[in-house]
Amino acid sequence: MNSANNHPLLEVKDLGVTFTDDKGSLQALNQISFSVDREQFICVVGPSGSGKSTLIRVLAGLLAPTSGEVVLDGIPINEPRQGVGIVFQKANLMPWRSVLRNITLPLEINHVPQNEANERASELIELVGLTGFEDWLPHDLSGGMLQRVAIARSLIQDPDLLLLDEPFGALDALTREKMGAELLRIWRVRKKTVIMITHDISEAVFLADRVLAISPQPGNLRLDLEINLERPRQEDDRFSPEFVVYTQQLRDAIR
Repeated sequence: MNSANNHPLLEVKDLGVTFTDDKGSLQALNQISFSVDREQFICVVGPSGSGKSTLIRVLAGLLAPTSGEVVLDGIPINEPRQGVGIVFQKANLMPWRSVLRNITLPLEINHVPQNEANERASELIELVGLTGFEDWLPHDLSGGMLQRVAIARSLIQDPDLLLLDEPFGALDALTREKMGAELLRIWRVRKKTVIMITHDISEAVFLADRVLAISPQPGNLRLDLEINLERPRQEDDRFSPEFVVYTQQLRDAIR
């Protein structure tokens, strides 16, 4: 094994975040520590207000921690950097740009030649199941299709770490399950390291190698639970005794 792969891809060390304004201070996260190996799929669950989205913003370099540090591949994260892709609950696509042009946007910003950008985007369009929709505009797409575009856009620069902040939160239950299965398929093909925020415990157990349970405010790590269910996962797994035990452990941890 290459020595560069002997250490975790991501290390979170005693992370704390406190927001302060003229009305006082609010501690969002308190002394959170965990590490993530390459190609792991991690889900983070917790009640509303537990600091899950704050955690993702810190991991993305969009928010500086008050204490502790985040280290990606041996280098502290202090600002947004290449190698980290992020997908939010809202797709945040440019309404006047087609599916293809929304996906190629990060490459255009970095002055990648158009032919190369189009070729890389076409591969991702096929990967996320949008072949034939290259020229469609966002207002003509369903919620699930919008998120497929957002995922493809986040992958276009081949990030080491993909962050997902409740990407399926606005979708109906059936579409959400379908998108979860699609996400697992994309993860297997692209072999990315994924950290996904979700409020759905069942979704977390179905998708993840490990689930991190964050307590109510101030958020701290209550449970780091390894999910030992065989892959590839099937919908029937949700009804297995092992699955039920995992979901109950997580519910107990965040109460």
